[in-house]
Amino acid sequence: MSEALLNTMIDLALKAGAKVDEIYQTDFDVSVKGDGSAVTMADKLGEEIIVAGLEEAAGDIPILAEEAASDGNIPELGERFFLVDPLDGTREFVNKTGEFTINIALVENGAPVMGVVYAPGSNKLYYGVHGQGAFMQKIAPGAERASADAPQPIKARPAPKEGLIAVASRSHRSAETEEYLTKIGAADFTPAGSSLKFCLIAEGLADVYPRLGRTMEWDTAAADAVLRAAGGSVVTLQDGVAGDALTYNKKERGFDNPYFVAWGARD
Repeated sequence: MSEALLNTMIDLALKAGAKVDEIYQTDFDVSVKGDGSAVTMADKLGEEIIVAGLEEAAGDIPILAEEAASDGNIPELGERFFLVDPLDGTREFVNKTGEFTINIALVENGAPVMGVVYAPGSNKLYYGVHGQGAFMQKIAPGAERASADAPQPIKARPAPKEGLIAVASRSHRSAETEEYLTKIGAADFTPAGSSLKFCLIAEGLADVYPRLGRTMEWDTAAADAVLRAAGGSVVTLQDGVAGDALTYNKKERGFDNPYFVAWGARD
């Protein structure tokens, strides 16, 4: 897997993150898209930065990006493509919780094989590559990566026999989710916004994240790649029963995901 491509993805996530954080510090305007979801200038400018950089560095790889897709601009994807969410957790961004992320993933044959997640609010950069592990690095928005502390390897932990720690959305909890958490015996709950839920499991700080609600592929791919690289898994969930690994390029579904559950290391 190309180290140069990974570094490009990291650099673009940090660059977009600096712009997003710059807007976050202002009294920005919020608009509503056709699907009823919020959108800000941070979403749009962040996506412009990432897409332009990816096209320059790897113009032969198609890009499926959230804001472009919302406008109906969906390319032919093939077996290898980028998934971009320039601002996952727009609601958290608007509510000033700091729990929003910039996400870039490379998908091959339906699986997320390289992912970068940057959380400007917590100064954390996560990245992972299939077969090469996952890492976390502390970098403040606008700071030079070369002067930051060295990246640290992260690993998902095996689920304990008791005391299972679950993470779930701060904004999208449901009765179904509560029922599933009770069923699996979750003893503790950590609320988190955006794709940070996957990253907490990848760091070994939590064990499980069930999502019994609608998400889009660009919402999950980058953090899914980080979690898988850290030794975790993300599988579909139907009627409370786990299925196969979550896949990407589901054009027939409009690129939305079925219900799923993310786990740390499993036996």
